[in-house]
Amino acid sequence: MRTSMVCVARGRCRRFPWFSLLAGWLLAWPALAALSIPSDGSDGELFIATNTVIDLGQAVDGAWDADNSAQAGRGIYDASRWAVVFKYSAVTIASGATLSFTNHPSRAPVVWLVSGDVVIAGTLSVKGGNYVATPGLAEPGPGGFRGGMAYFTSGVAGSGGFGPGGGAATGNTSSGGSYGSVGVGGGPGPAYGNPSLIPLLGGSGGGGDIDNSQPGGAGGGAILVACGGTLTLTGTISANGGNSANPGYNAIGGNGSGGGIRLVADTLAGTGVVQAIGGTVGNPGGLGRIRIERVTNTSVLQVTPDPSVVALADGATPLLWPPDDAPRVRIVSIGGEAVPDDPRAAFGAALPDVTIAQAATTTVIVETTHVEEAAQVFVRATPRSNASYVRVQASSHEVVSADPLVIHWTVVVPAPVGYSGLQAHVIRP
Repeated sequence: MRTSMVCVARGRCRRFPWFSLLAGWLLAWPALAALSIPSDGSDGELFIATNTVIDLGQAVDGAWDADNSAQAGRGIYDASRWAVVFKYSAVTIASGATLSFTNHPSRAPVVWLVSGDVVIAGTLSVKGGNYVATPGLAEPGPGGFRGGMAYFTSGVAGSGGFGPGGGAATGNTSSGGSYGSVGVGGGPGPAYGNPSLIPLLGGSGGGGDIDNSQPGGAGGGAILVACGGTLTLTGTISANGGNSANPGYNAIGGNGSGGGIRLVADTLAGTGVVQAIGGTVGNPGGLGRIRIERVTNTSVLQVTPDPSVVALADGATPLLWPPDDAPRVRIVSIGGEAVPDDPRAAFGAALPDVTIAQAATTTVIVETTHVEEAAQVFVRATPRSNASYVRVQASSHEVVSADPLVIHWTVVVPAPVGYSGLQAHVIRP
């Protein structure tokens, strides 16, 4: 909050001249510049009065900053940013109302760019889904990752949770998913991400019980709310992880981890709740990540876990996306087959992203840009069923370009029959 001190010179003065000088000082004081949010308001004003679900699958494909007036309210899916972006003029979620989402086929996170004010008196939810009956997989919040399945029938056993920190599938105590902290149980995945939430990522799924009937919960989603005016929160923003099934005799499933919430505002006000915790039935999921950036703060929010807080300069333009020279990683081929630029990992619901011949192992080529040769590069492979996950480090690498630095890393992973989800993970020195 900005405060000013007025100094008055000692000595005799008349009332009218003093008032004139004060008025001149007030007129000359520079106006405060609002936070610069790149929103043209082409998705209109969002007003939520009753429980509402927005279908992110209705988003238009295109560049995030394009004029969306012709499809106002549907948002834009920008594959290059892996985000569904809405550019609103103002947002209100009334008390007693809950706004949630169904996922885009890419399961991308949600970005709100709001030129005016945001009022959340109700609930804004990107929570991860609770367990579903096997052989289904719990669906994450947008930007998060699915939970593992449990034992189904002979020959169709359980699986680990999905995502960089997905929990392991075990015979009796599968682990919760990890994100900002590590999940509980046997064989949790590593923590990942960074305090800035750039890039914007959600939480990972909990592992299913490999030979019992306790499926895992899904990871919490991720949302960025960037507001050029005042963000007033008296309700709740939730990116909690989903719950696993209730523990059975000698069988515990893993919960999804909390997701990611990033709030950016010129002024932050209110006494509401911001929460990104793991599911709590069975083995708990890890905590998510929360980032708060504001020029002026008058809020007394209840935030869990503890957020990363940054004070912005008046009139600043917040960084929304990774800069062009940011480190990047992608899988370019599996078993010699090229990977599409926007893979979906749609197990059985659509054609796979890549089909390879049956073999005991397969070679994965990972490409990094602006990443040091001393980095550690891993590929995580999580089967759809019948096994937990494996996480294999690259065995060799080749520099493809020196400027910018582009490296191809070779990783050999098991190739079980059926569907598997693969993800690359880099740890920089």
